[in-house]
Amino acid sequence: MTDLPIVGVLLSRVRVEEKLLLAELETRGVEIVRFDDRHFTLDLSAPDPAMVRCDVVLERCINHLRALYTLRVLNDWGVPTVNSYEVANICGDKLLTSTALECARVPSPRTMIAFTPESALEACEELGYPVVMKPAVGSWGRLLARVNDRDAAEALLEHKVTLGSFHHGAFYIQDFVRKPGRDIRSFVVGDKTICAIYRDSPHWITNTARGAVASNCPVTDELHELSQAAARAVGGGVVAIDLFESDRGLLVNEVNYTMEFRNSIDTTGVDIPARIVDYVIAAGQTERQERDALITSSAQAAADD
Repeated sequence: MTDLPIVGVLLSRVRVEEKLLLAELETRGVEIVRFDDRHFTLDLSAPDPAMVRCDVVLERCINHLRALYTLRVLNDWGVPTVNSYEVANICGDKLLTSTALECARVPSPRTMIAFTPESALEACEELGYPVVMKPAVGSWGRLLARVNDRDAAEALLEHKVTLGSFHHGAFYIQDFVRKPGRDIRSFVVGDKTICAIYRDSPHWITNTARGAVASNCPVTDELHELSQAAARAVGGGVVAIDLFESDRGLLVNEVNYTMEFRNSIDTTGVDIPARIVDYVIAAGQTERQERDALITSSAQAAADD
């Protein structure tokens, strides 16, 4: 009997990152079971045999809602996942991330939440312009707005109210941090900060999806400790931490639970998919060992009876 785990991979479509992860899993000789969120269904009263036989499932969905709901069901069925539902739920909502960071006393930009245009304007005035407004749920730097004065705030809030969707029902407002033309993204796998990159851009949104240029960032003791603290605050696992350099020191802005890394492998010289697969296999082996030990214990108890 092999001690290699059965690894499920939950995905939407196979991007560069998924190709690299699948290739790495194949080189390890593990049994891989793919689950395409465009095709499967989940019967809450009847666990999927193909899913529950997996020792661990690696989540790589593009759509946050699909990932979140599937992770909830898998974890309820007792299937370990990387990452867990709890981590995905916190990281997928910027407000929940901010509250988790605050509770853990992780340095982060000052953030306020408001529920009406009037109270949102008061929050903007309290923080002082410029401020940043962003949707609590979103990625790739979309729908972020730098608000420079009250007139701009009033116009933007009117637009949000008129759009009227669920995500515009609350206003997430953050202090604008004046960065040195870049931010930092660090990559955390378990208890290791495996690498980090600078993301340089003349635009205030320093996101590679918006054209920022990546370069290697040394993982200092300070960066490692802060990255680990942020990862622990959201529940740990495999995450990417976005940080700002500020006059207050390093500040954690966001934590990402289904991270992209294609542009960071050559930049840092670190085999990121290999490190992720190491973690996934270790999690699956632990699950298999615990399950085998339980079966052995139950069999022994039955024999003693």
